[in-house]
Amino acid sequence: MNFHQYYPVDVVNGEGTRCTLFVAGCEHQCRGCYNQSTWSLTSGQVFDKQMEDRVIADLNDTRIKRRGLSLSGGDPLHPANVQAVLALVKRVRLECEGKDIWLWTGYELANLTAEQHEIVSLIDVLVDGKFEKDLADPSLPWRGSSNQVIHRLRC
Repeated sequence: MNFHQYYPVDVVNGEGTRCTLFVAGCEHQCRGCYNQSTWSLTSGQVFDKQMEDRVIADLNDTRIKRRGLSLSGGDPLHPANVQAVLALVKRVRLECEGKDIWLWTGYELANLTAEQHEIVSLIDVLVDGKFEKDLADPSLPWRGSSNQVIHRLRC
């Protein structure tokens, strides 16, 4: 898996102060997407063990009270990203006590594969649905268009 950006301190992508990872790869390619540079699976940098360790360390750093991890992109549930995202989510659950996990995807909850659903079973909040330019609404919290749904799964 590749990633484009990692913010160890972020207050925009989910509730509270968070670590946010923007992964590469999206097959939805929504018209009007603000993050088109993340569409290619081969763009960005390789998300390796060192980067995974950094995310875990940042989540556990007590100097900043972080609420959790946000995964966006691109699309964290792109089939090519599933293995790496699952490994990261499992580590967060095992090593980062009390941290929640938010994930944004263009896929819809009702249509996920078994592998994608395994990830979703371990996260707290899923924001699903493709960005629809005609339904764009900048006043909506945590989503770009009114068709997207916030699923609070473990909260």
